[in-house]
Amino acid sequence: MVSDTDLFKEIRPYRDDEVAGAIARLIADDEFIGAIARYRYAGLSRMGGSLVKGLIRLYLTWRWRRVTSVHQVQLEVARFMEKMISGTTSGVTYSGLEHLNPDTGYLFISNHRDIAMDPAFVNWGLYTHQLHTVRIAIGDNLLRKPCATELMKLNKSFIVKRSAKGPREMMKAFSELSAYLRHSLDEQHSIWIAQKEGRAKDGDDKTDPAILKMFYMEGKRQKIPFSDYIRSLNLVPVSISYEYDPGDVAKARELHAKDTAGAYEKSEFEDIQSIVQGITGQKGRVHVAFGQPMTGDFDNADELAQAVDREIHANYHLFPSNLLAAGQVEGVDDNARREFEHHISQVPDELRDRVLAMYAQPVLNKG
Repeated sequence: MVSDTDLFKEIRPYRDDEVAGAIARLIADDEFIGAIARYRYAGLSRMGGSLVKGLIRLYLTWRWRRVTSVHQVQLEVARFMEKMISGTTSGVTYSGLEHLNPDTGYLFISNHRDIAMDPAFVNWGLYTHQLHTVRIAIGDNLLRKPCATELMKLNKSFIVKRSAKGPREMMKAFSELSAYLRHSLDEQHSIWIAQKEGRAKDGDDKTDPAILKMFYMEGKRQKIPFSDYIRSLNLVPVSISYEYDPGDVAKARELHAKDTAGAYEKSEFEDIQSIVQGITGQKGRVHVAFGQPMTGDFDNADELAQAVDREIHANYHLFPSNLLAAGQVEGVDDNARREFEHHISQVPDELRDRVLAMYAQPVLNKG
C-alpha cells in the first residue's frame, strides 16, 4: 500500500529526513552559488569568480552544518526575515491573528502582490505570534532551475503544476493538489495560496473561481456538498498591503507593453529578478490582515469568490500612497505627501498614470 506521504511525493515539501541531502545539493549547485556571488558580492565576483564561489561554498557548508530539520530551516529563514524587515520596511503590522486557533489547520487565501514576500510576511506574523507557519503553494513556472526547487521545498513549499497540458493531465494535477490540501489540513498544517494565478499587477485584487473549484475537487470526489466542504477547509481570506511596491514600475511596464504592443515577452530570469526586487526593494509600511473563516452557505465557486473578495477588500489597509493616488488628500500629513510625490517622480512619464492607478485601485475596491 502506498503511504499518503509517498502519494504526494512529487509536489509536497521536504521532510526532516530529506533536508540534509537537499542542502548538500544546493551547495554543490553552481547556478545557486553563482547567483549568490552575483547578487551579494557583485564587485568581488567580477575580480575572482571561482575564488568567491569557493568561499561561499565553504561558508554555507559551515553555516548550515547543523541544519537537519524543516524547523531549523525555518529558523534560518526567520533570521533572514528579521534583517530584511529592518532594512527594507518601515515596520510590519498585523490584525486578526488573535482569532486563529494554534491547533487548527487553516487554508489562507490571500491577495497577491509579491512572489516571495506575500507568503513570507504571512509566515512572519504566524511565527512571531507563536503559531505554526504555512505550507506555501508555488507554481512550477517558478521552478525552472533545480536550485529553485530545492530552496522552495526546503521552505515548506508545495508545487502547483501550472505547466500541465491538456484536460486530462490538468484534471489529474488539480485533483492531486486538492487531495493534498485536504491531507495537509487534516494534519493541522496550514496552507497559503494566492487568490489567483499571477500577481495583481494593476492593484485589483480578484479571486479566480477556478482556484475555489480546485479546492472542492476532493470534496466532490467524496460527494460532500460544496458549502459543507468549504466550511471544513477553514478558509481564511488574507489582505496584504504594501505602502510602496518595489515592483510597481516593472508591473506597469508589462501592462503598458501589452496595451501598446499587444503582448509582453518575459526575459529568461525575469521571475527571479522580480523575487530579488521584492526582497531587497523598499516597501515602506506593510500590513497583513487575517479575516474571519468563511463559514457561510455558498452554493458555488462564483458566490464564494465574491465573498472572499469582499473580505479582502474590506480588510485591505489603505496607506497614504493609496489615498493620494486616488486623489484623497484629507488627513494625509505633509511628510507622507512629499514622500509619495518623490516616489511618483521617479516613475517614467509614460508609466506614471498606470502606477497611480495601481495604488488607487484598493481605495476604489473598498467603495
